[in-house]
Amino acid sequence: MTAFVRNQWYVAAYAREVGREPLGRTLLDEPILLYRTEDGRPVALSDRCVHRRYPLSQAPSRLVGDRIQCGYHGFTYGTDGVCTYVPGQQRIPRTARLTAYPVVEQDSFVWVWIGDGEPGGLLPPRAPWLDSPEYTVVSGMEPIDCDYGLLVDNLLDLSHETYLHGGYIGTPEVAETPITTTVDEEAGVVHVSRHMDDAECPPFYANSTGIQGRITRWQDIEYHAPCLYLLHSRVAPVGSPPPNADGTDPHAFHVEVVYAITPSTGRHTYDFWAVARDFALDDREVTEFLHKNNHTVVMQDVDALNVLQKALDTEKPGYQELSINIDTGGLAARRLLARMAR
Repeated sequence: MTAFVRNQWYVAAYAREVGREPLGRTLLDEPILLYRTEDGRPVALSDRCVHRRYPLSQAPSRLVGDRIQCGYHGFTYGTDGVCTYVPGQQRIPRTARLTAYPVVEQDSFVWVWIGDGEPGGLLPPRAPWLDSPEYTVVSGMEPIDCDYGLLVDNLLDLSHETYLHGGYIGTPEVAETPITTTVDEEAGVVHVSRHMDDAECPPFYANSTGIQGRITRWQDIEYHAPCLYLLHSRVAPVGSPPPNADGTDPHAFHVEVVYAITPSTGRHTYDFWAVARDFALDDREVTEFLHKNNHTVVMQDVDALNVLQKALDTEKPGYQELSINIDTGGLAARRLLARMAR
């Protein structure tokens, strides 16, 4: 099992999921309750009443103003986790308090700090396209019954697009084109790039951009261990000018693919996915097409990783993997995660 990395920010939910109805999520084996105060502030508390461990996210537990009341015996807690009411007595035990987790709402995500103490000045990594007016976004979340490290492997080796996602985003060139990999050890970021100068245009891009014929296709990955994956995808007709020296790129279409990778337990992972585009911003048909197609691609990964985890669970101790050049990014991520976990 890939070791958990604590003292880090993790995505617990999309901002749109957190409201006045209690929401339960499990992050790194810790059950967490999410809700918003009456003035809209997100709150994250441990999701077990101190009395008999009833989940506070489950009915008939409910919010009373900004406080959460246990639906089993009525223990009530403030946003700081401190118990404010115990049935049948005036004295409230000093130990009657929940863990209150630091929370940041940023880039359409609600991030929760899982670790000891406070994060200090450390903020979550950014995915600014997700709430930028210059992009249109489709997004969702799928739970996967696998070790989160398997999802990291999957996302850092995009050669699988050719075989698992043919007819959607995969073409022969993805598997045939070598990658370049660099690691920023201090920042904890793995970079993997694959630039295809002359490639088939898969339906995902042909039907959304209107490009006819072959394309230049760039895939530039940033994996911010342990929790955030960014894929900067550039698509343009073959022969189009490259980006300008100032970074502008008017002849290409750009898609920012974001995955927040959140371990739930050792064998369960939350896969938050989003696709942000800088073209056809108000075209509802393009939005619906990209949402449907990317959800299909995500579910192909989900199904494959569920099968893979079951297969790995039946392997005899000491089995050996075979790794090749396409695995360079994934292997770098494994080393980084192991170091961070230590």
